[in-house]
Amino acid sequence: MKGSLILENGRVFTGEMLGRPERRYGEVVFNTGMTGYQEILTDPSYAGQIVTMTYPLIGNYGINETDFESRKPWLSGFVTAELCERPSHHASRETVDAYLRRQGVAALTGVDTRALVRTIREQGAMKGWIVPEADRGSNEGAKSGAAAGGDPGVPYSDPGAGLDFPDLPRDWVRRVTVPEAYTAAPTGLFHVVVMDLGAKGHIVDSLAQLGCRVTVAPAFYTFDQIAALEPDGVVLSNGPGDPRDVPEVAREARRVAERWPTFGICLGHQILGLAFGAKVEKLKFGHRGSNHPVKDLRSGRVWITPQNHGYTLAEDGWPDDLEVTHRHVNDGTVEGLRHRRLPVFSVQYHPEAHPGPADSFYLFEQFIALMEEGKGVHAIYAG
Repeated sequence: MKGSLILENGRVFTGEMLGRPERRYGEVVFNTGMTGYQEILTDPSYAGQIVTMTYPLIGNYGINETDFESRKPWLSGFVTAELCERPSHHASRETVDAYLRRQGVAALTGVDTRALVRTIREQGAMKGWIVPEADRGSNEGAKSGAAAGGDPGVPYSDPGAGLDFPDLPRDWVRRVTVPEAYTAAPTGLFHVVVMDLGAKGHIVDSLAQLGCRVTVAPAFYTFDQIAALEPDGVVLSNGPGDPRDVPEVAREARRVAERWPTFGICLGHQILGLAFGAKVEKLKFGHRGSNHPVKDLRSGRVWITPQNHGYTLAEDGWPDDLEVTHRHVNDGTVEGLRHRRLPVFSVQYHPEAHPGPADSFYLFEQFIALMEEGKGVHAIYAG
């Protein structure tokens, strides 16, 4: 079945419908990774987005049983130039198309992704519809429920007069976070509470590898609820959307950071910045890929990092209590910070390295060291 990706600027990109051939609506973004599509598909940070892969062939090693980052895909749609129908890998259990069909994700393949990405780079990330060809001329519904915070995969209204591109929901963190706290790693010298803003599973795996007992808690847990868990340290995870949409999380995060060693990752980094008085701004088309160079300003070393974010901390009115520790080599945006007095630090990228590279895993060891100082002990790492 033919289908189209229709952008709010009027551009149309055609291809073949795969996955579940239904209409889907979301913010159209692109990822430059050559591999790691399984992690990308199941990363909650992509909630509500239509993800375009720039690498021309996706799916050549299939879908395996171990590289999932969460229990299901959260993105609104998936766009490729070519989707492999016959994967070759000993761990493959199904094709990407079969997985997308089973999970109810709409996809387009055969799209001119180079032209699409150039459009996004020039004009910025924008909203778009994936529409099966059979639906292009239909009028099946009232105004989109997405404007009211409903399912973003709803019919567009009055296509004869032009597509409707309503505002997207702003409660993504509430949608992807766990409903209640649970034990993710039962044993370890240090007890770490991961505040789940949309956490990738390999954050928990990384902490467990270093000998931590891990509890995953809902994003909207209060300071008192976290204190009742008796942590030695707290991690603010990655997640979707604009951090300014969850001011209550930033408020509690400040209280947490003033009490325990705290490590922020991606959205968690932005939340910590907001908590201590920094501002946030939206990037034109974001950083999404696995080869972004980041400079550590203290050592001068450049690390290659995986990234996925559409917002950044602005330096206008930067708070005195925070020090910028890392910068993106390409555009100079803030990629890391630390508090000048408290055992608190964060990075804008993903040290858990799924998809890779693993250059920045040492940051988890730095977090362990902060908890060691707090407890006055020396940990023996499992790795």
